[in-house]
Amino acid sequence: MRTEQIRPLLIAILLLLVGTTQSVAQSAFSLVEHDPTFAAGNYGAYSDRHLPHLTPAPKGYQPFYISHYGRHGSRYMSDKKGYMEPYKTLLKADSLGKLTALGKMALREIRLNIDDADNRWGDLTELGKQQQQGIAHRMLQNFPEVFDDGAFVDIRSTLVTRSALAMGAIALQLVKERPQLEVSMHNSYSDLWYMNHQNKALRDKATTRRSQKALNAFINSHWRHGQLTTQLFNDTAYVSQHVDVKWFYYYLIKAMHNRQNTELRHLPNPLLHLFTTEDLYLFWRVENVWNYINSGFCPLNDAKQPYVQLDLLRKIVQDADRVIIKRQYGASLRVGHETVLLPIVCLMGVNGYDLRTDDFDALETHGWWAGRVIPMAGNLQIVFYHKSANDRNPLVKVLLNEREATLPLSSDIAPYYRWSDVRSFFLRRIAEGESALGFKR
Repeated sequence: MRTEQIRPLLIAILLLLVGTTQSVAQSAFSLVEHDPTFAAGNYGAYSDRHLPHLTPAPKGYQPFYISHYGRHGSRYMSDKKGYMEPYKTLLKADSLGKLTALGKMALREIRLNIDDADNRWGDLTELGKQQQQGIAHRMLQNFPEVFDDGAFVDIRSTLVTRSALAMGAIALQLVKERPQLEVSMHNSYSDLWYMNHQNKALRDKATTRRSQKALNAFINSHWRHGQLTTQLFNDTAYVSQHVDVKWFYYYLIKAMHNRQNTELRHLPNPLLHLFTTEDLYLFWRVENVWNYINSGFCPLNDAKQPYVQLDLLRKIVQDADRVIIKRQYGASLRVGHETVLLPIVCLMGVNGYDLRTDDFDALETHGWWAGRVIPMAGNLQIVFYHKSANDRNPLVKVLLNEREATLPLSSDIAPYYRWSDVRSFFLRRIAEGESALGFKR
């Protein structure tokens, strides 16, 4: 994300964060009330609790191939500014005697976060490795036929260290449980055209005058000043002169959320209690809208952003076709980032994430919740089933974060779909995207 994009977003988020709402939808609000970490969005730690049982395949069908794209997993905050901004603000105030007892507590907690993350900025945490190991273990449990003798496992990652380490964690778990597997790992610039493609020209068009105006209107209808600073600082005049409240709130809440991804998660997190349920819910709402504008089919910027992942979708189709033709068993596992995972989910129309609306309130009511797609270690799995190796039209099932998902296609065997229908739909989406972007291959 570019700096010039970040600042308007952060200001918008903080305006809403310190604001109130006219009507609170109980769905997301109640989830935040029950578990404040729900509001973390893409900073949320992947959870394997309460995973549902998977629907058995139609009679005679067995899994033979998995096509996957996943986010790396829990990491340390990638930029020390996320901790240093609130830390420096609190440290200066403390030196001048301007902090309350609660403010001093916040200062100590952020210092603890900084010490834990020092020289680890952006690194995969131990929890991140465990998340990938758990996902790999459940692939083996749920789809053992995919990993039978003679199966291939091709794992590729982007060049970012945390992704490469996540790839290694997956490979180690698979080989640990299935020593006979032939696992190959790749980490190369030659794969970035589909593993982490970012179309700069398209990304530049994400924030348009229309989308920014609509976002500002969404924010301004809820805004009022919050009370947190009066709890942390003992001098309101000092705050008004020396504290950038919007940025202070933003970085403080990010620091609070990211703690769940580190080994400090085992300790109490008193920063969590600085914000009200309403604060966290409003923060969640605006980040969700921002994700929709930048990754969804938002009409306010011509509904083109998911087309940034046309190459990945094309590669998914090509790899599947090759496996079917060659009568292979195995898995194509790809480890990357949320900036790929969310738009590819939108492009594929998984669980209605290809929603097109200029009504930001409709996102919540229609279940367009980015945090449910891109927590740390978020993943998409397309599982293929056939009756025999000669089957040229297998069935497929889509899993989003290991839960059965839908595609915008009719099926008399849902959650299973016929590959011929899915393939035709994916190719239509690719053709639509190429036409919308003004080019063909």
